[in-house]
Amino acid sequence: MAPIAKGRRISGTERSKLTTELKKKYTSGSSIRELAAASGRSYGFVHRLLLESGVTLRGRGGANGNKPKAKGKAKS
Repeated sequence: MAPIAKGRRISGTERSKLTTELKKKYTSGSSIRELAAASGRSYGFVHRLLLESGVTLRGRGGANGNKPKAKGKAKS
């Protein structure tokens, strides 16, 4: 994917092609941040295109702090 000039409007056929390409890469496992960097567009722009295309976005990755607490040894 070739980066698109910063600040340039993308509409019509070009936008449709970009949306299709981003959707395909996202569903193959690429992150929104990776797609934004590769396309030269912002995170928000890529996120919006994916939503407009009907993609179900994945949840956030990484630790979320909801791990069950380890049970300690009982005191005698």
